[in-house]
Amino acid sequence: MERFDVIIIGSGPGGMAAAYDLADKGKNVAVVEADLWGGTCPNRGCDPKKVLYGAVEARDNLLQLEKRGFNTIPEINWTDLMAFKETFTKSVPTEQKEGLTSAGIHTITGKAFFKDTQTIEVCGELYQADKIILATGQRSAILDIPGKEYFSTSTDFLSMQDLPKKLAFVGGGYISLELANIASSCGSEVHLLHHNERPLKGFDELLTEELIEHLKSRGITFHFNESAEEISKSGAQFEVSLTSKETLLVDRIFCATGRIPNVEGMGLTEIGVEYTHKGLVVNDYLQTTVETIYALGDCLEKQQPKLTPVASFEGSYLANLFTGKNEKIHYPLIPTIIFSSPKLAQIGLTDLSALKSTEYEVSDLDLSQWFTYKRINEPLVKAKIVTEKRTGLLVGATVLGNEADQLINLFTLMINQKLPAEKINEMILLYPTVASDLSYLY
Repeated sequence: MERFDVIIIGSGPGGMAAAYDLADKGKNVAVVEADLWGGTCPNRGCDPKKVLYGAVEARDNLLQLEKRGFNTIPEINWTDLMAFKETFTKSVPTEQKEGLTSAGIHTITGKAFFKDTQTIEVCGELYQADKIILATGQRSAILDIPGKEYFSTSTDFLSMQDLPKKLAFVGGGYISLELANIASSCGSEVHLLHHNERPLKGFDELLTEELIEHLKSRGITFHFNESAEEISKSGAQFEVSLTSKETLLVDRIFCATGRIPNVEGMGLTEIGVEYTHKGLVVNDYLQTTVETIYALGDCLEKQQPKLTPVASFEGSYLANLFTGKNEKIHYPLIPTIIFSSPKLAQIGLTDLSALKSTEYEVSDLDLSQWFTYKRINEPLVKAKIVTEKRTGLLVGATVLGNEADQLINLFTLMINQKLPAEKINEMILLYPTVASDLSYLY
């Protein structure tokens, strides 16, 4: 039986961060992977999605300048775009596994099952470790309705070789909106179903409404207060029965109603590891209810966003914890974003109930006439800036616009470093840029 200092189950960005950091600190480490080496993000998640979105973003920039320097706006060729995406994803599993091996990290392929709190079995072989990290991630949840076998997932979307003419997405979260926007921008007729009137419930309501209206103008049809009740096959298409008793005939239907943690079938309950439908229960040290077993990333039950950089942060934290830095995990404020057209991003204090407090000042700004955006004819650019009255410090921001990611990253630095406005005004930044507008925004 092989024995290690640490065994990590899952080779996504969080597991990789822990593995490399632990190996650098002299620990004997093994990583177990039952699926694609590298995990969801680089294989079938944020990385390939962003490659597809890059084409949408490029075309959007040209559309804004139509008759202002460009007379012909090219269509997106889905086949060519998917071939380009494959140049990023095809080699990922091999490269990720080889990277671990070259770093002296042992790799084990197969599904892990716990025999006890320090022993796992993979493909009939037993492995032991002083500590084990669960980094098993999540998978798409599928609505339990008649015909659910006809649902496709985000994984299926990111591997489509041909783009169907008519698509439906079920769900009002970021995955649904991002993929719907990509499909619509590439030429599909797109319908999005959401069971209430409030999509993207974690984002500012007014700016979300503006985004939805803009996406409608781009051709996406939203069906609010509407759910898929049943799916049936109708020739080469699918007939979706709706709550309203109407039907929708589409070439493909995608379920994007959330994700569930990969925690079943590993023998966790038998050894005392607790979890809920939201994920593994951990303490402030990312330790599960079993002393020798820790967890990180999207398989956790936690308040923080389930994002790739958060998982990597947790992986590095555990490496430090296991090598002597015995401190509770402390998360900085974490930005979130919807990669739509335009982008919607936020950081810090954005809760409406808190914003009504007399402790804060809220500024709603329309930036579309600012030179930074007017020069590229960007039609929709808005920001909500939240400052603390007592200190004048920036404590929250939401931005709707093509450069929302760049602006929110700057705001993230300012908030986490507690930079006052006078410090920003002392800086001389390149003009005209998103950064040079900071002194006007805050």
